[in-house]
Amino acid sequence: MILRILDTDHVSLLERKDTLVTDQFSRFPVGATAITVITWEEQMRGRLNVIRQATSSEQRILAYTRLISTIRFLQNFLIINFDAMADNYYLQLQGQKIRVGTQDLRIASIALSGNAVLVTRNQRDFGKVPNLMLEDWTVA
Repeated sequence: MILRILDTDHVSLLERKDTLVTDQFSRFPVGATAITVITWEEQMRGRLNVIRQATSSEQRILAYTRLISTIRFLQNFLIINFDAMADNYYLQLQGQKIRVGTQDLRIASIALSGNAVLVTRNQRDFGKVPNLMLEDWTVA
């Protein structure tokens, strides 16, 4: 079975228990889906930014509670590293001047290096990456 790598958008939807995404996710056995270390980084940065911007006790408490919740949620996933092979793809894609954000290009590189399917709503950007297999679980 080909590995499905969830992009950050689908991880967020899964964490919020989006019905379409949850239904699709449940069809795959343990180990058939993963996230990238880039997605993990983006999720953590987002939570840490909310903590930094909190100005009231309520905001701080909620922000730290959500941080713990996200850490626990992400522990359930296989996390794919950005390794030398992914970096090689990344450098090749950069050389092709593909107009995709840095983090997205890194996620795409990890998916390409593992011959995996990237599960994302962002078909517009990721669709620019040659040979990248895509799925969108938000479409019925």
